[in-house]
Amino acid sequence: MNCRRVRRKFVNALVLFLSGVAALIGLAMLAWILTDTAFKGISAINWDFFTKLPAPPGEEHGGLANAIVGTLILTATATVMSVPFGILAGIYLAEFGRGGKLAAAVRLVADVLTSAPSIVVGVFVYLALVRPLGHFSGWAGAAALAILMLPVVTRTTEEMLNLVPDAMREAALALGAPYWRMMFQVALRAAMSGMLTGILLSVSRVAGETAPLLFTSLNSPYWAVNLNQPMPSLTVTLFNYAMSPYEEWHSLAWGAAFLITMSVLAFTILSRLWLRGVNRERS
Repeated sequence: MNCRRVRRKFVNALVLFLSGVAALIGLAMLAWILTDTAFKGISAINWDFFTKLPAPPGEEHGGLANAIVGTLILTATATVMSVPFGILAGIYLAEFGRGGKLAAAVRLVADVLTSAPSIVVGVFVYLALVRPLGHFSGWAGAAALAILMLPVVTRTTEEMLNLVPDAMREAALALGAPYWRMMFQVALRAAMSGMLTGILLSVSRVAGETAPLLFTSLNSPYWAVNLNQPMPSLTVTLFNYAMSPYEEWHSLAWGAAFLITMSVLAFTILSRLWLRGVNRERS
């Protein structure tokens, strides 16, 4: 009995030690990436970076203003396209399709899309939109990003609604509230914090995607706010500049990497702090 207890304690201590080492390695790698990106990218961040268009090869004082605006437009459009459908799909799975064959199929598709490589989604949108229309466009890029966001929002919404106790639903219905009012004023309000977390995580995920945009929105060195035309983005511009032989473009690529990394990091931290404040006010 004592030998078994000693063995359990030893295994427990060993697993805790290995888990701690793995966590430290992960944190060290993250700190290394952030430090290296900041060290090499912060030198490219200046007023020209945010206000000027890309300069021709060999010229200095160029910027990535068009790519920054294009990234914001693509991400915002994809969010508008995916979030309403993802929330509605999650509500169906959690409230109306429990145990149904259609709900099981939807869950399977959502899980497959969550783990699918983003380049596969880009090829699909290329074949579905770009090739039939005959040109790249911002709409195609936003559609590819929306497809990547949709399963995350759907599954998060479903899981958060499943965490809402059935007693809360039953209490609202017992007071005479219609089912739709119970959904909006009880179930969705109780699950709102988790749902917003899923939405914010999906936005953070697509903000750094490159592969699907290469097949859909392509890129442009000019100002482009028309979604019917090829749309510039920071990620594709970073990809192109990193492979170029020009030092000035390499510097701008590091600046783009720094901006994307810090923006996603700040967006994630601020959103979590905001959600924590919302939860404290409700409690």
